[in-house]
Amino acid sequence: MSDPAPTSNRAEDGAPPGVPGVRPWGLVGTALAVALTVVLVLGAGSDVYAVLGYPDPGAPTKLGVNLLRLVFDLAGAGCLGGLVFAALFTVPQRGGMVSPDGYAALRTAGTAAWLWGAAGLLLSVFDAADSAGQAVTDGLTLDGWLGLLRALDAPKAWLLSASLALVLGVACRSTLRWRTTLALTVLAGLALLPPVLVGHAATNGGHDFASDAMSFHVVAAALWLGTLFAVIAHARRRGSNPEIVARRYRRLAATCWVVLAVSGVIGSLVLVPPGRWLGEYGSLVLYKVGLLLLVGLVSVPLRRRVTRSAPDRFRGMLRLAGAELALLLVTLGISMGMAHVPPPNLLDRDATASDLLIGYNLPDFPNAWQLVTQWRFDLLLGTAAVVLAMLYALGVRRLRAHGQRWPVGRTVSWLAGCLVLLVATSSGVGSYAPATFGVHMTAHLLLNMLGPALLVLGTPVNLCLRALPRAGRGEPYGPREWLLGVVDSPVARWLSHPVLASLLLVGSLYALYPTGLFQLVMQEHWAHTIMNVYFLGSGWLWFWSVLGVDRTPRRVPQLARLGVTLGMMPALAFFGVLVLSMSEPIAENYYRTLDLPWSVDLMTAQQAGALIGWLGGEVPMLLVLIVLLRQWHREEGDDDDADYEGMFARLESTRS
Repeated sequence: MSDPAPTSNRAEDGAPPGVPGVRPWGLVGTALAVALTVVLVLGAGSDVYAVLGYPDPGAPTKLGVNLLRLVFDLAGAGCLGGLVFAALFTVPQRGGMVSPDGYAALRTAGTAAWLWGAAGLLLSVFDAADSAGQAVTDGLTLDGWLGLLRALDAPKAWLLSASLALVLGVACRSTLRWRTTLALTVLAGLALLPPVLVGHAATNGGHDFASDAMSFHVVAAALWLGTLFAVIAHARRRGSNPEIVARRYRRLAATCWVVLAVSGVIGSLVLVPPGRWLGEYGSLVLYKVGLLLLVGLVSVPLRRRVTRSAPDRFRGMLRLAGAELALLLVTLGISMGMAHVPPPNLLDRDATASDLLIGYNLPDFPNAWQLVTQWRFDLLLGTAAVVLAMLYALGVRRLRAHGQRWPVGRTVSWLAGCLVLLVATSSGVGSYAPATFGVHMTAHLLLNMLGPALLVLGTPVNLCLRALPRAGRGEPYGPREWLLGVVDSPVARWLSHPVLASLLLVGSLYALYPTGLFQLVMQEHWAHTIMNVYFLGSGWLWFWSVLGVDRTPRRVPQLARLGVTLGMMPALAFFGVLVLSMSEPIAENYYRTLDLPWSVDLMTAQQAGALIGWLGGEVPMLLVLIVLLRQWHREEGDDDDADYEGMFARLESTRS
């Protein structure tokens, strides 16, 4: 049973007096989005299906798929935006409860989540029929749908997103705690991704770039549009803190515009090769770029001026919101047409096996020179490495500007950790990691051991707590409070237990490589990305909990940390022995399917990878032992000094 709703005597129905209603703009934008979807889908005819090799399923099925996609995207944006508003734009009450403004945003997000889930469930049926060239109206049976669900990836993706959306609908209805909204916001962003990861961007050459770029693109678009929904609703009910809400929305919209522009350019360059920009798909891309430029160059700069000059902040927020909403909805309608038209690179029949599996070719043997020079930037983790280094440097600069010192060694350690992350994912090591097991284990060690250790020694949580300002009284929480909300959460306390962190770190080795799971993971780019994120995250958790140099949710005794480290060493050594003793290559079918022009003996590469994993895993453990023993010695020395001082104090008091 949900708790009673908080009440507020500030809420009013309708827009502030003297401001043109936003609703007509929204209705016009929605009507144009629907019209564009219908025109673009019907205008494409049956040529699209003929090129892909299956029959036209008919207008009802085609329109059903794309109009449901429109509902799916709008509802997903509404859910994500409501959660973002509740988590980042409102002032929590005492005890961590959401405010009335946050509660209103949560309820809106919950309603959108139910619509989102319903659209996803229907899409799993319509898209299955559309992909099979079968009309839904011809009587798609349950057995037929289940067969298509097993054979096709897209219906599975819609079903997964729908399931997550329905979970969000239940959670938004039942939760009233601010900290929970942070977790639900992350879940809502992830729920948008499954259809993207199996769509047009995930096929053919360059799909590693295209799928990562489209993931950024879709989340940024949903975040911008959904937060705009929430801000309009907040202004219409005349909620609290209009100045702060307007300022944060300006920053969020500007950031989303930059992400949309960069990711859109990258994705378009991959999906539309040079010389094909005048085709149907290329023309839609150009129209979308024009609208994006119009929104960015007009609304983003003008919003600051309008909100500052308006005597009523609510009136200022709503003045440009209607036109901005209409433009974003029209852009979404063009996106629906692009989803129906296959991009030119999908029709490239010259793609190699490595193009289809990993997204690019590797014509040369991975010698030392290739590992150093063969760079291919990882849009997710490579970008994370660069952004984390910049943010850390800004934090140190801020401390120095306030006359505070920060140890140089910590800065060097953090920047070295970011460099290790960049090398492991974007250098020749990252490029060749999917192609041979020995290089993969090198990247694994960099992501799972060396990189996290260096990052933890940089003590970023302590830096953030010193550099970030506190939120003012009565103001929405800022980055410092968001960080504390995560670090001090029960989930973080549970995950940072050294025993659980050790199981997450070493357990992945035994679950991934000897079981056949590694072969399944390497066949999909999104699964490979999740694996790398898991390596980095589990390594961070272990070193964060065991080294004890940064702010953590729990304080672990020194002896317990030593015991956990000593227990990890034989577990890592046994894994190396296990892989060395295996009689068959790990992921043999995957490596042979790559069909690379150079050949590597799979067993030799596997044994080299086992030795790298064995020796490379033991060295960081020895370094951790040295650090822990030094900490223990220092603590005992401090205790001895304290005892001596106490003894001398007692002697002096006795003499007097």
